[in-house]
Amino acid sequence: MEADTETARGSMMIEQDVTHNKQIDPEKARFPCCIVWTPLPVISWLLPFIGHVGIGREDGVILDFAGPNFVCVDNFAFGSVARYIQINKEKCSITSNPSTTFRTEEEYGLVESGRNRYTWDDALRKGTQEYQHRAYNILSCNCHSFVANNLNRLEFQAGGWNVVNLAVLILLKGNWVNNASMIQSCLPFVLLFFIGITFGGASFLTFLVFFAFLVVGWFFCGTYYFKNFIHV
Repeated sequence: MEADTETARGSMMIEQDVTHNKQIDPEKARFPCCIVWTPLPVISWLLPFIGHVGIGREDGVILDFAGPNFVCVDNFAFGSVARYIQINKEKCSITSNPSTTFRTEEEYGLVESGRNRYTWDDALRKGTQEYQHRAYNILSCNCHSFVANNLNRLEFQAGGWNVVNLAVLILLKGNWVNNASMIQSCLPFVLLFFIGITFGGASFLTFLVFFAFLVVGWFFCGTYYFKNFIHV
């Protein structure tokens, strides 16, 4: 009887631990099954909708493509997370079967052909392996490419993710971690805009609009008009 009681207690503790591990914890930088975002120096001061993104494993550890052949693990580049979107795994073509955690290349081929399924962390592991052999280029193969690639592997909302619709998703659906993160992200733009308008007037506004048009146009055209120019 006592053994059964101890077993039940142990099971409850394990369940509690699993539940706890799946909770978002900004202080420990744990964002399980989340897309995460943080502002970039300088460029986010001019265009606050642009930033650096990563994706969280099931245990909350963040992965992000931060340089040539380099995927950061649990060391989110450019600062702490400011915004996040937690993904509902029911909208992904994955399985929670722990026996599928480790796969052969043949099994990965079955997954990618649609004849098999794998877990959330399987998808991220495969995406990480691929991007560890890719050259980083902010204009054609960047952090957004890495996250979009993983979302496509997961077939989140049937796939079709790229750098443009991913950026729009974060802009429209992203949750601020707290009020402080929102202020810290937006304040540089507000100050720079005020200073620019005060001293530059219409010239500064023209420059800002042209810069935004150039950046957005580059990624939009590279994604939808020149196929495979922006890597995913």
